[in-house]
Amino acid sequence: MTELKDYTAYIDKSLNELNFPSKPSELYDPIRYFLNIGGKRIRPILTLLGAELFGCDKGSAISQALSIEVFHNFTLVHDDIMDEAPLRRNQATIHQKWNTNVGILSGDVMIIKAYQLLCQISAEKLPEALEVFSKTAVEVCEGQQMDMDFESRNDVTI
Repeated sequence: MTELKDYTAYIDKSLNELNFPSKPSELYDPIRYFLNIGGKRIRPILTLLGAELFGCDKGSAISQALSIEVFHNFTLVHDDIMDEAPLRRNQATIHQKWNTNVGILSGDVMIIKAYQLLCQISAEKLPEALEVFSKTAVEVCEGQQMDMDFESRNDVTI
């Protein structure tokens, strides 16, 4: 049985192996920075465990696990901008360390990279994977909008 720390280490190693270009550095350095400041990696771990549950080895599902992690981090980058958060995981947020425009563009590249990673799935599974992933992405955006709407409501009580 593999321990949780082994999954986390495998995911961190795989994230570090993602090939982001060196230039323009103002676009890609923030992505590398953000992906390396840590996190629990629960979503990709669950993806790998789910794959193993159905007889796949974790290596065959790593691209999809990374896709989910990169997507999740994209949402955090944009959430930090919307919330004007100075810190994430006790580190400066991208928009604080660079600026808001860099945060938006870097986040945008992250969502594109998430789709590129997802598309490494087998051709016969790709349409369904894209459908589920896209539906979930829309629901995340809807949830973020509801969160923003909640902040301005006056009828909220305990």
